[in-house]
Amino acid sequence: MPTRLVLASASPARLSTLRSAGVDPEVIVSTVDEPAVQAAAEQEAGQPLEAPDLALLLARAKCEDVAARAPDADVVLGCDSVLQLGAANHGKPADAAEAISRWQQMRGRSGILHTGHWLVDLREGDEGGTGGTVGATSSTLVHFADLSDEEIEAYVATGEPLRVAGAFTVDGLGGPYVTGIEGDFHTVVGLALPVLRTLLGDLGIAWHTLRSAV
Repeated sequence: MPTRLVLASASPARLSTLRSAGVDPEVIVSTVDEPAVQAAAEQEAGQPLEAPDLALLLARAKCEDVAARAPDADVVLGCDSVLQLGAANHGKPADAAEAISRWQQMRGRSGILHTGHWLVDLREGDEGGTGGTVGATSSTLVHFADLSDEEIEAYVATGEPLRVAGAFTVDGLGGPYVTGIEGDFHTVVGLALPVLRTLLGDLGIAWHTLRSAV
């Protein structure tokens, strides 16, 4: 039997990544209030979260939110990405002014893009379900070009930086502004396929059972 995967994300890049790998999931978008989740976790911890932990926390929150509303799924996947630039952590910019300011800080520098992955196994016991939940964060070093103010403003005017963590893409309009990466390319896109395969294996789900669902 094919494994029914639900993707708890509105990201076109994550969906495209899965489809390119032969997996066509159902998409159910999370309704999680991410700033509230982050604030509550940091209040409990008594300090700001490290970027890898924040990415995993938000991936888990999204996944569990959708898992509660997807009873027919076999497994639910949640993801979230956070750009670490120096000591600062960045998700999606709030507006164009923030995106411009962000790029003025990023240009000519390098940052680490962290993508958290979380899975919830909803299969019944007689279908081999574990009832388990697993997660992991993948991290990749990204080198940014030294853009001029004109280039930054033109890129932000496309609207793309407002829709993605870190205010850039490597697989879209932002590609020319990334001079190199050190690590897994798909981590920067927002979903690391090798990490996902490993997590599925931890739940007893073989990758090819998702692919056969296409």
